[in-house]
Amino acid sequence: MSNESDEMRRTLVASCNKIVVKAGTRLLTDPRRFSELIAGIAALREKNYKVLLVSSGAVGTGMRALGMDKRPRQLSEVQALAAVGQGKLMALYDAECRKYGFHTAQLLLTADDLRQRSRYINAANCINALWRHDVLPIINENDSVSVNELKFGDNDTLAGMLGAVLGTDLTIILTTEQGLRKRNEDGTLGERISLVRKLTPEMIAAAGDTDNSSMSIGGMISKLRAANLVTEAGSYLWIADGREHGILEKIANGEDVGTLFCPRRGKLHSRQCWIKFFARASGSLTLDAGAIKAVREAGKSLLPSGVTGVFGSFKRGDTIELCTSKGEVIARGLSNYSSSECAELMGKHQDELIAMLGSAADAEFVHRDNLVLAPELKGSLK
Repeated sequence: MSNESDEMRRTLVASCNKIVVKAGTRLLTDPRRFSELIAGIAALREKNYKVLLVSSGAVGTGMRALGMDKRPRQLSEVQALAAVGQGKLMALYDAECRKYGFHTAQLLLTADDLRQRSRYINAANCINALWRHDVLPIINENDSVSVNELKFGDNDTLAGMLGAVLGTDLTIILTTEQGLRKRNEDGTLGERISLVRKLTPEMIAAAGDTDNSSMSIGGMISKLRAANLVTEAGSYLWIADGREHGILEKIANGEDVGTLFCPRRGKLHSRQCWIKFFARASGSLTLDAGAIKAVREAGKSLLPSGVTGVFGSFKRGDTIELCTSKGEVIARGLSNYSSSECAELMGKHQDELIAMLGSAADAEFVHRDNLVLAPELKGSLK
C-alpha cells in the first residue's frame, strides 16, 4: 500500500493544474504561520499551479483588533467582528504577497451565490479571469451579511464547494491536526491515516470534533464533509497540518504527510456539479422499482412510465429530486415538464405520450445528461 500511495501522490502533484488551499483561523492569527502560508503559496505558484485561497480569520482578526478572547454567540456581533477583521486581514495578505511579486483579490460569497446558476457561473468566470491575470483569489464567506439559511456552514465546506465549482484537481485543507486519525479503543486518537479511498462509517464516527477553539468553528467532521463533496465531484482532497514547516512544499513534492482522499468517480462537468451540490430542489418525483434500477444502475433517463408520484410545485427546467417510495433521494435532475404536467403524464408510455402531446414532445421527464446520482454514504456527516 505504501508504494502504491506514494506513486499516487507523485502522479497527482505532477498532473495538477488548479489547487484550492484552505487555511483556518488559528493558522492565520499567528504571524509566523501566516508568513509561512504565503511562502508556501508562492512556492506552489512557482511550480505553475493556479492557486485559490479560502481564508478564514476575519472574525478572529476582528476579535484581536477589539481585544476580545471569546467568540460571541449573537449573529450581529459575529457580523460586526467580521466587518472589522476582513479589511485588516486583506491588508496583511496584500503586504505579504507583494514580497513575492504578486497581487491578491478578495471575493466574499454567500451560499446563495452558488445556488443561483447565473451567479454560480459568474463566480467561476471571475476566478478564472483572476488566474489569467496571475492574481491570487482570496475567498471567504461573507460573514457580515450571511444569515443561517444563506451560510455554507464553515470554510471547509466552502473550500470543497469551490473545488467542485472550478473543477480543481486538488483541494488542500490546512488545519492543526496531522490529518485524519484512527480512534483507539480507549477513545484517544491513534495513528494517522495516510490514504482514504472511501470514507467509512468508522472513520466518520472516529473523527469527532478535534479542532474547535474559541476563535474558530468546524472540526474534523466539517473536513470530512468537504472530502465527501470533493471526492464525489471527482477530485482529490488533502488534509494536512498547517503548523508543519514547509507543509505546502511537502505536498507539492508528493511526500507522505496528512491524509489524502481519493476521488470516488470521474470528474463531473460544471452543470452536473451545480445540479448535484448547489441547486435548490423545487419538488420531487417518486419512482417505481424499474425506474430506480434504470436510473441508478443503467444510467438511463427517467421516463414518465416509471413515475408513481409528483410532489411540490415546479416549472420546466427546475431542479427536482428523484426518490424511492420510502423517500430516499437517489438522484437530482432538471425537469423537462412542470409539476402539473408530470402529474398528468406520469405512468404513461411513449405511444400514449405522443397521442397526448404529439411527436415533438420530450420522451423523458429528466434526460440523463441533466441527471446526477446522489452520493451513497453511510454514517452521519451532519
